[in-house]
Amino acid sequence: MTCSFRTALAAYILALCPMVTLVAQQEPIVLPPFPDGARVAFVNVQAVAEESEAGQALAVRVQALNEEKVVALQEQNEALQESQDRLAQGGNVMSQSAAAQLQREIDRMQVDIQRFTEDAQVEVQELQAELQQEFQAQLIPIIGEVATEKNIEIVLSLADAAIIWANMGLDITNDVIAQFNAASEESAPPSQP
Repeated sequence: MTCSFRTALAAYILALCPMVTLVAQQEPIVLPPFPDGARVAFVNVQAVAEESEAGQALAVRVQALNEEKVVALQEQNEALQESQDRLAQGGNVMSQSAAAQLQREIDRMQVDIQRFTEDAQVEVQELQAELQQEFQAQLIPIIGEVATEKNIEIVLSLADAAIIWANMGLDITNDVIAQFNAASEESAPPSQP
């Protein structure tokens, strides 16, 4: 397994975590005021996931698991590289049976690395799915509260709905983030001194 392949493999595992990619803070966009009498609104769920405290906390959990798996994969790759180097350097001076045994060990290590990579991908994806469900279970009631406060009948997801054009004043994302953060603070256990 070449170094570039190992690097690509590690990058692939990192790429499995789209919710982990936290967007750098940009200057806030000034939205027009929410239109009086509006009955339909939309929310950018991805922005809520990236900008809310709860979404960021969940992203940190996925990132931690991902980093743990990448470190373990790197350790396995280093051990494989050492064995490959030993075979390449000592292949001529080793007995035929010793060289064959080392080659079998290298083959086993490659299979183990492939299995580990597949298992790590599944584990990260399962954690993402679990945390997305947890996030949605927390988010939907908050969206309902904001919609009720604004007398909204329907809230669309900006990413999922077929919105061609929208009055940006209908965006309640910042209100949802603020209320979500407030609800998170209210339900957070008291900090220990």
